Amino acid sequence: MRREMILVDGRCQSDPAMAPFGAAPQRLQRARGPDLRIALVNNMPDTALIAAERQFGGLLDAARGHTQVSLELYALSSVPRAHEVRAAMAPRYGDLRDLMAARPDVLIVTGAEPRAARLTDEPYWSEMSMLVAWVRSGGVASALYSCLAAHAAVEITDGVRRRALPGKLTGVYAAQIVRTHELTAGLAAPLTPHSRYNGLDERELEASGYKVLTRSVEAGVDSFVRDGAVLEAFWQGHPEYEADTLAREIRRDLQRFASGAATSAPALPENYFLPKAKAQLERYCAQVARRGRLWEEMPALERIAPKAAVWAESSLALMRTFLAASVRSKHIRDAEMSAGVSTISA
Repeated sequence: MRREMILVDGRCQSDPAMAPFGAAPQRLQRARGPDLRIALVNNMPDTALIAAERQFGGLLDAARGHTQVSLELYALSSVPRAHEVRAAMAPRYGDLRDLMAARPDVLIVTGAEPRAARLTDEPYWSEMSMLVAWVRSGGVASALYSCLAAHAAVEITDGVRRRALPGKLTGVYAAQIVRTHELTAGLAAPLTPHSRYNGLDERELEASGYKVLTRSVEAGVDSFVRDGAVLEAFWQGHPEYEADTLAREIRRDLQRFASGAATSAPALPENYFLPKAKAQLERYCAQVARRGRLWEEMPALERIAPKAAVWAESSLALMRTFLAASVRSKHIRDAEMSAGVSTISA
């Protein structure tokens, strides 16, 4: 198996403009090995694959404190990818079989760009179902599902289906803490970026045994958890996003609109751009609607994108509590495994 062990270190944060969580130390592992082996299953599309590595790596590094962590990369082979991207991933990424054999302590599963109206029609549904079932059976001590991965996990395990929203929900939203839990310890009025076309109903989640932790008036359920033999945490939003991620997403959507691939102007992120920048983008959309393709007149988003991620503090708090809870879950699992071995030996 040709899979590289990636240390979460300064390499994830080489470009200060892309690093909202601060500079990273050069080493995270001592000779004794990491406290937590974390596996990232990266389902992001080709254009966002490396960014997802950097975002989650940077957030883990900034939030880890004294916890020593390592990060391993995996991917579902059924996620559609260009041949050259798949070839570049081969030396660094393991597949689902590699992941199950490696038995990491913690699993993080990213979302993916939606391709089908129904999740069950996504090309990776079968593999995702195997992955989620393996987690629930005790494959890891804790798991974190992000955005579309959260939607897939709750449908696979409990039949809770996402619902289409009237339009794309995109922007940065304030949330309220609605339940005291170890994952909300030290968290105050979180801010979270969201970027999705679907959502989950809070009542259906609660009826199926999930606990909603944070909720937004505009965005609905923000984060939730399922306590059990495996600690499962779910983010409908994207706390890992960098300061300019939503700007890069809107540039992609604007290009689709300007080229005619999309028939209507994209929704601009709420609570994100300064008023002057938002006005520029609105004027551009109006010009495209009147005159058609206008590549040369698209605003330079790198100049108008926010320079700092205002949600960074909230994101750090969320990841800190998840890592602390993961350490606790790992200790419980290790103790149970040791007790089982001792019983068998006796």
